[in-house]
Formats: sequence, structure tokens, C-alpha cells
Amino acid sequence: MSEKQPSFSIKNWSQDDQPREKLRDKGKAALSDAELVAILIGSGSRDESAVELCKRILASANNNLSALGKLSIKQLTEFKGIGEAKAITIIAALELGRRRRGEEALQQHKIDSSQSVFELMQPIIGELGHEEFWIIYLNNSNKVLQKNQLSKGGITGTLVDVRLALKMALEVGAVGIILAHNHPSGTLKPSEADKQITQKLKNAGNSLDIKVLDHLIITENAYFSFADEGML
Repeated sequence: MSEKQPSFSIKNWSQDDQPREKLRDKGKAALSDAELVAILIGSGSRDESAVELCKRILASANNNLSALGKLSIKQLTEFKGIGEAKAITIIAALELGRRRRGEEALQQHKIDSSQSVFELMQPIIGELGHEEFWIIYLNNSNKVLQKNQLSKGGITGTLVDVRLALKMALEVGAVGIILAHNHPSGTLKPSEADKQITQKLKNAGNSLDIKVLDHLIITENAYFSFADEGML
């Protein structure tokens, strides 16, 4: 007579080990990333608990939530126990987290360093697979009036319309602007094109008393600041 297979359902765990109950009783900080994701998917498979399944999924993304957020529905559903609905739930939750980081950075309002620019823009462009060029418009107190995507291009570069950039600055009453674009390749070294567009916008802005305060190249985890490096 074959032995009955053990159940991997979270409901059969001790209450201290159940993620939902653990969050309720001990607070959200007490849970691991895998336990938090397990709450999203609800259940695992016949052979694996939700938490163990989520540990495997996270391990495939080097235990990095940003990397996990880049996985597609197809990639997630390759894990046994993850169907389309669970994959979509994971993707949606991580996207909400990414947007929240962007909102928290914007709520700071005032730009006082290159780090504050990075915190504002990294959630928007830091993890993209293509290049985007953005401009942040500031008033005379360095508070953010607006931020706009100026161009979107392939991985090799973007086209930047200087006239459009300055037209928007005049419309919102900006006295300073900060340029920001991402390098999907991960390199932080500015290209000659990066240097040229910085100088072009700086020269054009000077004629209108609109100062280019900085230009940041942003990657997933780091940035390069023209101002910090004395290149403005």
C-alpha cells in the first residue's frame, strides 16, 4: 500500500509559517520576498508550496525584485504552478511598486542633488530596454514644475528636438532644466552624441535665460552626472 503524499498547501502549515497570518500578526516587514509573492499567488503546485515555488522564481531572477519585474508572462508560466492569472498578478504588483517609487520621489518636489534626480527618474527609465530622453523643468527654487519625455528611440540613441524642449520650458515658466536619459547597455560613459546634445541645449537655453543644471545618464542601479563630473 503506497504512502499518502504529504500536502504542500499553506493551510496545513503551522500558523506561524503561513504568510497571510504572519503578515497579520507580525507585520509586513517580518515577511521575506518569497512569502510576500506567495501571498499574491495564493497556492503552489501538488509538489511544492507557494513559498517554495516563489523562492525558485526569485532565485531565477537572482533574488532581485527589479529583475523579477522584467519577467514576461511567458517566462513566469514556465514554472509549474504558475498560470497566466498568477503571472499577471505578480507583474501587476511589481509594476505598482515601481510606480510608487516614482511617486515618492516626485513628492520630494525639490531637486537638491544628482542623487535626487536619479531617485526621481530611475523608476521611469532605469530598467527600460530602449533609450528615452527626458527633461525635468524647475522653478527658481529648484522645485519640479513638470517632467516630460522628449524622445524615445532604439537602443542606439534618440533624436532630441531642442526647440520643443525650450518651448515647453517657456510654457511652464521654468528657469532651469535637467536632462536625463538611460543607457540600456548599462554603460555610464557619455557618448560624443550625449556631450553634443548637452552643449546644444545649454547654448540654446542661455539665450533664453534657461539654465541647464545637469544631465544624468541613468542605468538600473547607478548614474553619471555631467554636473558632478564638471562637464557643464
